[in-house]
Order: sequence, then C-alpha cells, then structure tokens
Amino acid sequence: MSNLFAGLSAFHFLRPAWLLLLPLVLLLWWYLRRDRRRGAETSGQIAPHLAKALAVGDRTRPHFKPVDLIALLLALLILGTAGPSWTRLPDPLMAKTTPLVVVLKVSDSMLEKDVPPQRLARAKQKVLDLLETRDGAPTALVAYAGSAHRVVPLTDDPELLRPYLDGLSPEVMPVKGENAAAALKLAEQILAKDETPGGILFLLDTLSDGDASAMSQRDGNNGLGFLLVAPGNVDGGAVSKVRGARVERVTPNQSDLSALNRFFDSAFRQALASDKNLQWEDRGWWLAWPAALLALLWFRRGWAMSRRAAPVSTSLILIMLCLQFSPDSATAQTSNRGGGLLGWLFTPDQQGQWFTFRKDYRRAAASFQDPYRKGYALYQAGQFEDAANVLAELDTPEAVFTRAMAMSKTGQYEGAIAAYQHVLQLDPEFPGAQKNLELTKKILAYMEKTRGEEDEELTKSDEEGEESELEQPEQEQQEQDKGKKDKPVSADQWMSTLDTGTSEYLKQRFAAEASTANSNESNSGENRP
Repeated sequence: MSNLFAGLSAFHFLRPAWLLLLPLVLLLWWYLRRDRRRGAETSGQIAPHLAKALAVGDRTRPHFKPVDLIALLLALLILGTAGPSWTRLPDPLMAKTTPLVVVLKVSDSMLEKDVPPQRLARAKQKVLDLLETRDGAPTALVAYAGSAHRVVPLTDDPELLRPYLDGLSPEVMPVKGENAAAALKLAEQILAKDETPGGILFLLDTLSDGDASAMSQRDGNNGLGFLLVAPGNVDGGAVSKVRGARVERVTPNQSDLSALNRFFDSAFRQALASDKNLQWEDRGWWLAWPAALLALLWFRRGWAMSRRAAPVSTSLILIMLCLQFSPDSATAQTSNRGGGLLGWLFTPDQQGQWFTFRKDYRRAAASFQDPYRKGYALYQAGQFEDAANVLAELDTPEAVFTRAMAMSKTGQYEGAIAAYQHVLQLDPEFPGAQKNLELTKKILAYMEKTRGEEDEELTKSDEEGEESELEQPEQEQQEQDKGKKDKPVSADQWMSTLDTGTSEYLKQRFAAEASTANSNESNSGENRP
C-alpha cells in the first residue's frame, strides 16, 4: 500500500499541454451523440409514429455506439501523448540492480536442524542462490551474533563471497547472543558509501523486541527485507513489527527470493524518484495496447460512423498516432524509424531502450540516436572502439567516464588516464573515477616495467648466446636450479600453498574488532564527566 501511495504522489504528466485536447474531444463526442439522437427522433422525411411502425428488428437503442468508441480511443491516445510518469529512469552507469547488503545471523540457534539440513546451511544456500539472480550487482556480506562484523564489502564478484560464506559459523563469532540493531547500523554504513540507493536483507530465525523497535526507528531510503529460515510454526519473534519491511519465509524453490527482489526493485525506484538529476520514465506507451484493441472494433460490421463524424475522428486518430509518445520529434524522425511494429509505435530512442531491457545491445546501439545512449550500448555490446569514437563528441562526466572505460578495454591506457582525469575535473566526486584512474595507472606502469625487462632480457641473451651454447650440461642444470630458487613465486603458486579455509581468519579478525570496540567504549566511558 505504501508503494501505491508513493507512486500516486510522484504521478505527473511530462507533456501536460496535450491534455488541452481532452475538452475538445469531449465536446465533439457530446455534439455527435446529441446530433444523432435528435436526427433519429425528429426526421423531416417521415412522421415519427410511422417511422416507429415501419422499423424492424430490435427497437432498443444500444448504449455503446461507435462515437463512444472513437472518443475513448482518442482519450487514451491523448493521455499517452501527454506522457504519464511516476518513476525515474535509472542512469545506465548505475548498478543493473540495486546494491544489496546481506546480513546473516550466525548464532547457536541457527544450528537447529528443523529446517533441513540446518538453518544456517539453508541460509547460506539461499545467499548463493541470491547471488546467481543478481547478475553481478554489488553485494556485501555482514555477519552478526552478539556483535556485528563486515565480512565482505560491496563487490560485484560473487566468487569472492563464497569462501567467506563457507567459513561462517557460531564458533568464529566473538560475542554470543544476537544484536540485529548493530548489524543494521553497519549495513547502512556500507550502503552510505555508495551513491546508489540499496537494500538490506536479513537471513535469520528470530528477532527480539528490542531489535525490532530499533529497526522501526531507522531513517533512510534503503529497503529492508527479512528471510525467515525457521519452521512454519515459528512467527520469527518480532519481525512482523518492523515498520516498512518485507518478510518472506524460506521455500524449497526461489519464490521467496523472487518476491524479495521485486520488493527491493520497488524500493530502489522509489528512492530514485527523489533524485532530480535523473530523467522521468515515460509510461505513455502502456496506453497504446488498449487503444490498439479498441481500434480493432472499428472493422466490425455495423460500427460505421456518420459521414460528418468519420473524417474528423479519422484525422484526429492519425495525428495522435503520429505524435504518440514523442510529439516533439516524431515528424522529424520518420525516416529513421525501425522496421515492423516497433518502427510505427516507438521512436528510435524508445526502440533502443526496448532492446536494452532485453540485453540486445547491438540492436539497441543501431536504434539509439542519443549519442550517450548509443555509445553506452556499443560499450555493452563489446564494440569498445566504436563506443569511444561516438562518445568523443560529448563532454559530460558520464560520457567521458564510459569513453575512458572503453579505451581501457582496447589497451589505450594513456588516453584512458587522461579521460579519467578530465572526469575528475568535471566532477571531483564522480563515483569510480578516482579508483579507475589509480588502477589504470598501475596497469600502465606494470606494462612499461614488463616491456623494459623483456627488452633487457632479449639484449642480454643476444650478447651471451654464443657463450651459453658452450656451457656444460652440469653447469646448465645448476644454473636452472638456482634460477628457480631466485625466481619470485607467482600469486597462484603462493595461494596454492595456503590453507583455503577462512574460519580461523574470520575468528581472529572478529575477535580483534570486538576487542577494539570494547576498548573504545571503555575509553569513552572514562572520559565522561
């Protein structure tokens, strides 16, 4: 219900001037209705009582007439052209879905086996299933019992979460109990570092009244959801008392995750509605489908209009169909329409958005006329050089940032560095620009260093080639063994020698964090008057 009220509060028309045609249509409808009724009752050719006696068939007058059909059709087209909207259009550089912080309860109660194979094991499996549905969107992991700890920050690599998720157990938590309020505070701090609105998902079995009260007092636009990994006869404590939260019970399939994803997507769109830098999403095309269905009745036998009304109504319908959805540019872009039904119903940019929603980025790039959207679609399609060329004409932070990423993909690191620096000049706080700049500089420095070492080795091998051929096999073997000892171990070889289990690492890290937190609380208590 809150989502409905939020949508109604943001509802408006993008082109409200077209609504001035509605009174004209109503007047025309009233005139034609009145004219036909008066003409049928007061005919000058025959007396009314004779006309009634000579009439055949059903004498009852139908309530719904062709003029009503045309009036309703025109009203739908006018409303669609006016551009109803109640949601913002997300920036393509934002996450594909809302950033999410997964908060997992890791306490002794989660070891119960009433939910096979175990509450904690089922919760972990649900987290893995959730990662598969998020298509690489940023996800963070927080664990809590008596204290809350950040396990993994926001990352778009699901494989990074797997080993740490496997290592979570009640034994690694330094403080026993449950403190969901602290976990919520930590999750909100993680999301505060990202400019994109996000969501927080708790996987737990129960919630205390104190934590529920604290969660109800939270202040923020981030969506809050709960997934109860507990049997059906357990009400989850006070979970249902948390204000503005969505509660789902764990299911054998993914219906629970689907419901939560829809909830977070709705919360994400509500948060975007307050961002004035984003464009409003035009929903006028929704009204094209009922209008098309009504137009089919026009060919039904007996639904012809009078000769005076037909030309007027037909002209208005054709004009509205031509100006539907994008009245300012429809006539100028007629020659650039795509083929088929989409070419007649949608503008080129709307066709590109249609293909983008379906991840058909090549066709989207061919349809877009807006340079920024066209360049971003080319980037998503893997045509990095074409994307960089298209975006070179734009000087907005978003366009320059996308062009820098495209240049990095093609190995033009020096140009990418210059582009990232230009982004920071345009917007010093642009998300990801500083991080990508530093990373690109490191890649360029590493490549230059590697290239220099290769040139040096080639030169050295040419000078000592003849001498190395005369060396004895025993000496050659000794030098090879020595080289193996002196050669630095690669990262993969180093990682293969380590114990891949993360339980001990998490236990030590959580204990250190809890100790630091306790010492800070003690110091603050001593400083109080």
